[in-house]
Order: sequence, then C-alpha cells, then structure tokens
Amino acid sequence: MTTLLYRGQAYSQNTVGNQKPLVQLTYRRHTYQSRQAEAQTHVPQVQLTYRGVRYKR
Repeated sequence: MTTLLYRGQAYSQNTVGNQKPLVQLTYRRHTYQSRQAEAQTHVPQVQLTYRGVRYKR
C-alpha cells in the first residue's frame, strides 16, 4: 500500500486505482468541418435589442 500525505496527515490508500484500457483518439477533419458548416447554415437570424438599439445576431 502507498502512504499518502494530506494536510500533514499520513494515511494509506485503501483501494487500488481502476485501470481502464487506453483509447486512441482520432481527429476526423472532414467530419468536424462539415458539422461546423452545417451548424452555420442552421443558425436563425435573431433580432436583439439593447438599450433601444437593435442588433442582428
């Protein structure tokens, strides 16, 4: 068991860390870019008013 120190108090760890298998992450550029483009086309025009001045978002 490992002895740990927390705020000056030593204690031993009761549990063993849960080891999960490693996952290799991948970057799919075309999928990301197509979803970003799709999200841009689905944004409705919203008209906002702040202190009497109108804005479009």
